[in-house]
Amino acid sequence: MHVLTQHFQRGLARILPRIPGLILFSFPIYRFFRPKYSMGVVGVLFNRAGEVLLVEHVFHPHKPWGLPGGWVDNNEDPKNAVCRELREELSIQANTVAIIVAEKTIYNHLDLAYLCHTQDTIGTLSYELLNYRWFPLDQLPPLQRFHYDAIQQAKRLMEHPIWQN
Repeated sequence: MHVLTQHFQRGLARILPRIPGLILFSFPIYRFFRPKYSMGVVGVLFNRAGEVLLVEHVFHPHKPWGLPGGWVDNNEDPKNAVCRELREELSIQANTVAIIVAEKTIYNHLDLAYLCHTQDTIGTLSYELLNYRWFPLDQLPPLQRFHYDAIQQAKRLMEHPIWQN
């Protein structure tokens, strides 16, 4: 059976480049059977004192403190999504420096953490947030594991000699 499957796949691979319309036609069918994921993004921001920005989320009652962020919209670049979420939630303009963690956190959900930078001060909070605070890394409140891991990875990255200056 395995040999027949390989033979069919190789034959199909030889035919498809000759009929580009077939690929366009079959793509929606292919996508229907592929796994679907939702995606979230968070931003890790440090101040000059080396403290990390955490926000108190309305919709996370068990561990309300965490990194700022949210959902990636359809067809939105995750890099743009984290900047949009920081603007919407904290009224700041931020830039992404690097993606630091990507992880499947719950069923069919992918979370991405970005190290971000801003010169802005925190502005008006969105309705999704109760508060914000800069925390020393040795005094973090209980956090979701993904948020804790993202902070630790960002800290390691910031300690690398390339970022010292």
